[in-house]
Amino acid sequence: METTLVILKPSAVLHGYVGQIVQRFQQKGLVVRGMKMMQLSEGLLREHYAHLVDRPFFPFLLRSMQASPVIVMALWGKDAVEVVRMMTGATNGRKALPGTIRGDFSVSGQENIVHASDSIENAEIELKRFFKPDEIFEYIPSSIVYTYEPDELK
Repeated sequence: METTLVILKPSAVLHGYVGQIVQRFQQKGLVVRGMKMMQLSEGLLREHYAHLVDRPFFPFLLRSMQASPVIVMALWGKDAVEVVRMMTGATNGRKALPGTIRGDFSVSGQENIVHASDSIENAEIELKRFFKPDEIFEYIPSSIVYTYEPDELK
């Protein structure tokens, strides 16, 4: 079992897609262990997107990610990083398959609705970047026994 970070970007918030997207993750069986709304600072964005800071599109990315508050979530489940990445779809919404979050809600490479950690290692780093330890709650919903087989809960 693992926890991953998801950011519902301003393009999700401003279009009113937050509830639908959260519902998809929960319907899949992922558990929300932390969720909050926050306005991202330039400093935090420069840290989070350090690998993109020197790219010519970075100023547009900054402006886009600061257009409104975002929703950050810690999602927990078996293979959560991989499951969330599959659910989000290709980075460019025009290339994302229908049925994925980006495929259903985006037609842009930049305004692509959601950020999802791309590895277990990055999830751990990103969760610490966006959440204080007391903002992620470790609890097991009673429905978990109907979500996974016993061997998967280890």
